Amino acid sequence: MFKKILIANRGEIACRVIKTARKMGIKTVAIYSDADRNALHVKMADEAVHIGPPPANQSYIVIDKVMQAIKDTGAEAVHPGYGFLSENAKFAEALEAAGVAFIGPPVGAIEKMGDKITSKKIAQEAKVSTVPGHMGLIDDAEHAVQISNKVGYPVMIKASAGGGGKGMRIAWNDDEAREGFQSSKNEAANSFGDDRIFIEKFVTQPRHIEIQVLCDSHGNGIYLGERECSIQRRQQKVVEEAPSPFLDEATRKAMGEQSVALAKAVDYASAGTVEFIVDGERNFYFLEMNTRLQVEHPVTELITGVDLVEQMIRVAYGEKLAMAQKDVTLTGWAIENRLYAEDPYRGFLPSIGRLSRYRPPAETASGPLLDNDKWQGDAPAGDFAVRNDTGVFEGGEISMYYDPMIAKLCTWAPTRLEAIEHMRDALDGFELEGIGHNLPFLSAVMDHDIFIKGEMTTAFIEEQYPEGFEGVELSEDALRNIAASCAAMHRVAEIRRTRVSGRMDNHERRVGKDWVVTLQGQEFVTTIEADPMGSTVHFEGGGKVRVASDWTPGDQLAKLDVDDGRLVLKVGKISGGFRIRSRGADLKVHVRSPRQAELAKLMPEKIAPDTSKLLLCPMPGLVVKINVEEGEEVQEGQALCTIEAMKMENILRAEKKGTVSKINASAGDSLAVDEVIMEFE
Repeated sequence: MFKKILIANRGEIACRVIKTARKMGIKTVAIYSDADRNALHVKMADEAVHIGPPPANQSYIVIDKVMQAIKDTGAEAVHPGYGFLSENAKFAEALEAAGVAFIGPPVGAIEKMGDKITSKKIAQEAKVSTVPGHMGLIDDAEHAVQISNKVGYPVMIKASAGGGGKGMRIAWNDDEAREGFQSSKNEAANSFGDDRIFIEKFVTQPRHIEIQVLCDSHGNGIYLGERECSIQRRQQKVVEEAPSPFLDEATRKAMGEQSVALAKAVDYASAGTVEFIVDGERNFYFLEMNTRLQVEHPVTELITGVDLVEQMIRVAYGEKLAMAQKDVTLTGWAIENRLYAEDPYRGFLPSIGRLSRYRPPAETASGPLLDNDKWQGDAPAGDFAVRNDTGVFEGGEISMYYDPMIAKLCTWAPTRLEAIEHMRDALDGFELEGIGHNLPFLSAVMDHDIFIKGEMTTAFIEEQYPEGFEGVELSEDALRNIAASCAAMHRVAEIRRTRVSGRMDNHERRVGKDWVVTLQGQEFVTTIEADPMGSTVHFEGGGKVRVASDWTPGDQLAKLDVDDGRLVLKVGKISGGFRIRSRGADLKVHVRSPRQAELAKLMPEKIAPDTSKLLLCPMPGLVVKINVEEGEEVQEGQALCTIEAMKMENILRAEKKGTVSKINASAGDSLAVDEVIMEFE
């Protein structure tokens, strides 16, 4: 077996590979840019090599620099993770020439299947059902418009060398085709060093389902079930699960066998993924093959017990697969939520900054859940499992230079509904402060009827949140439980305050029993009966809730038993109450005495400043282009400027008709969040 491998990547996937290598007794080498000098993957690896400035095109995807790091450390093999150089044939060729093993497929397979245009042609030749489109090179934006009209709108504009949602746009008309073509080319060039673009028909109401394949260099190949990846934003996956709630066994078998046949057609050897678009009648169409490990591979590991990273290493070393298709068993259900540094209240735009608090829920198992001896593990110990693949730590920084993913939170349980419920608890218990993040949105998805029923499509976010995510309106019962909990917590805090002041011996009598709780526009008048085991909270007009907890003032996470259920609250202090976050809702909860509540109603509301005539930068980023001039009249929906952040271009558009009075930024400027880009009359 290899003695030392270099990981040509960063973040959570580098940490993930290090865990398996460590388990196998293999030394690891990390590479890092200036921005990642103190990153978690650098701390975890046995060795680390600096390779350049923060931008990926000056560090992580510069082949010569990575090859020098390999030479300097004597690494025998390289795992590329995903993104960066993972599907770069020139990198694989350089490794082969240097006598270094590539922990991935052969160069020929990368060239044939890693390139999306070529892979489409091969799939067509192999009589695999494919989506209609134009597989040739596209000259310019006008050529893209001509092709789009021929294929028929809507179309998907995609980077040939792309992945992870980079270099992808949906166009519904000529103007969007022009804009999408240029933005896709720019993103592709910046992220992959390859700006080739192709266009295909966008299938409406589709489901995105992919098959995990695993092949060795001895002609053996298997598939390890499917993953449902339909919940996406900007063509990048957000929630994945295995298996799919939509497929039947016959469709699964057909998709799996077709995927293995396609892999064998290009002499594939390693882990890979064949992606399909599946319509409502379970007709499936080949989309692309990713010749690398997928971001969402943990859910496959959780239901099969197979460590995909370990098998990639073993295949690269020349070993045969240790199991056949008949040995593959899918056990239980697994769900993955991608935790991103992006603000769902601002259209999922990237957020950067320092993680002032980062406390993931406790994992019930460390690393992949598998049985090494027989490869195929039984169900994880206990009746559920929690796994968190991450590459950050408390006090670390989220940089503007790389993908905004912070962690991949996974749960496993015997059934889908149980896996969802454990995911809800895990999200509620995930403490993250300092940056904008999508935890509230993920919680909202886990409670959404369409997701619970398994009826989602790739249009889920656009259809369910057409005006953007604005938080969650909790049910009346949920609000009552939170109100009761906050009343009990406030009473505990007040007793502690009076004890600290030392003003009276009977602290509980001084605090009193009657409290008015206001949240989400509602008012609850309560009376608390406390005992050594907890509190019974009575509501004016009838009804009561029993609350018990060991929460103490200052704790930012409260775990409470509320009647017969369990409630987990993230707790922050505000004047006169708490900031409470639960199940996707972000609430200001005020707990007042009856007299305080009476006076509070007389206080005027604070009016937010008027920014309707300003275009504010929605996230820290770089100005790529200003599309308008001072004095120009703009129309609703017109492109005003383009901001690049975390490898993605974001076009900012006019919300209404107006005239530009002043432009405060120019191409090349780095802007902070809410910095004024331009003003309107």
